[in-house]
Amino acid sequence: MTQPAAHPRTPTRTALVVVAHHRPDSLTAHTARRAAARLEAAGYRIDLLDLHAEGFDPRMNTTDQPDWGNREKPYSDEVQAHMRRLLDADVVVAVFPVYWQSVPALLKGWIDRVWNYGFAYGRSTPRLAGKRILWLGLAGATGDDPLVPDMQATLETNLSEGIAYYCGFARSAVALLTDVEERPQRVDAEGNLLVGAAVSGAEREAQYADLDRRTREFVEKFAAEELVVA
Repeated sequence: MTQPAAHPRTPTRTALVVVAHHRPDSLTAHTARRAAARLEAAGYRIDLLDLHAEGFDPRMNTTDQPDWGNREKPYSDEVQAHMRRLLDADVVVAVFPVYWQSVPALLKGWIDRVWNYGFAYGRSTPRLAGKRILWLGLAGATGDDPLVPDMQATLETNLSEGIAYYCGFARSAVALLTDVEERPQRVDAEGNLLVGAAVSGAEREAQYADLDRRTREFVEKFAAEELVVA
């Protein structure tokens, strides 16, 4: 009896979820776990990279940059291992708290050391070409703070234009998650910082639920776009 032809299996795609926070019980770590769960539900294999938990040193050193101008230079074993994880990923999701309208030193140092000259840039055909990245930034500002549009624009310029696209990524999206502080903060028209009363109880739970909802929407939209163009 002739067996029906088997449908070809879609190769499993890998998502590298990078967490840049020093506390495992932080809202950033929680958001990273939520993002990873949504990606796993969408069919991705998850490689969770907790930079602090894995003891990553963000400081550049002469081992990784013995001769900056040599794009064939050797890198440290630690950085080469991170490079392999980056190469193995189809998509990257970086989850971080927004510090001074930028990423924390831990994440910036990972980019400095791992996205090194000769690896991530400096070649006619970038090794990271075609990959896609979602930057999930958690900000203490409230959603109605007039500073937020400028913060979004600054992050997009720095992360998408200055880093991702420069390194050959096909898609870079910045998702800004506002209203994460227990005590809401915003800057008024005169530049004064206004700090509200602490949110607790049912109101705080609702705030967490809304953060989870927004995270899910950002990740699902990004995953859907990634699968369409893959």
